[in-house]
Amino acid sequence: MSMKWLTESLFRKTSIVCIAAAVMLSGCSLLPDEKEEEVLPEIKPPQISQRPEYEVTTKNLVTTVPVMGKVISLEEETVYFTTGDHNVKEVYVKTGDEVQAGDPIATLDMSEMEKTLRMEKLAFQRDELAMKELLRTRDEMDQSDFEQQRIAFEEKRQKLADMEEEISKSTITAPFSGTIVSLSVKKGDLVKAYAPVAIIANTDLLVPASKLTKTEQEKIAVGMEAEVTISNGGTIKGTVKQLPVQSSESSGNGGGAGGGGAGNNAADIERVEDFMIIEVDEMPEGATRGIPASIKVITKRTENAIVIPPSTLRSIGNRTYVQVVDENGKREVDVEVGQQTATDVEILNGLEPGQKVVGR
Repeated sequence: MSMKWLTESLFRKTSIVCIAAAVMLSGCSLLPDEKEEEVLPEIKPPQISQRPEYEVTTKNLVTTVPVMGKVISLEEETVYFTTGDHNVKEVYVKTGDEVQAGDPIATLDMSEMEKTLRMEKLAFQRDELAMKELLRTRDEMDQSDFEQQRIAFEEKRQKLADMEEEISKSTITAPFSGTIVSLSVKKGDLVKAYAPVAIIANTDLLVPASKLTKTEQEKIAVGMEAEVTISNGGTIKGTVKQLPVQSSESSGNGGGAGGGGAGNNAADIERVEDFMIIEVDEMPEGATRGIPASIKVITKRTENAIVIPPSTLRSIGNRTYVQVVDENGKREVDVEVGQQTATDVEILNGLEPGQKVVGR
């Protein structure tokens, strides 16, 4: 009896344990799924920027003064009328024509002045007869009255001479044999005195040239080397032969190709003396007067100069120094500076080739 009771009691306890375990397992399956842990990106600390380092080297340094210019002739002249406010009666040449010394270039219409001169001469003939009669009666006249009439007579004579001289200026001629490289007027134009009419040039005497500003001229001296690049003509070497007699503060554009309009005056007339002249052994084939020329005047040349980039140079007050880097770290070194260009600084003292300097 007791054995049967023990067996039933053990069976009940075992069943309760199994049911409890099953409930616990089923309960776990009813809980929500846990979220996966978020993976954060690795945060890297910012790197401190490294200043560039440059090696001290040697090279040939060349300092230049670049200017713009053009090709001109060493023998050229602008011709103009010295009398003004007249219309052009005739033009005898055109651009490119060859002329000989004394050939007519152009003439003014002086017909009105010539007509006036003829009338004045007829009137003067009557004045001459009156003067002759006056001289016969000079002793009977008041001396003051006689002198006044004599002066008036001489003024009329001088007026005729002035008109004749004015008419004689109505034609301009070629001052020497050459080529008409510029012509600024045509038939019928109204011109003023000293306005450029034409430019005559000897095209066998072409040279590169440039007008200079005052600042440019202060840097250049006769005898300096120059490199000239001519449009469609390549690059040639030469030397500065002549500096302008008077420099202008206008830009060094080399001036225009010539001429100017009929309304210009003597200030617009170009002279060879206005230009820096570059002497070359031979002009390139195809070079013609007036074409642009780019000129570099070499003001200083240094062979095998010790150089560093401009960005490595430092200064405080009167002190100029660089930061040198080697196996022992960085240190400051005072330097003496020589020639400088846009890309290089010459070091006269303080550095040796092969060292490294720190930029900024």
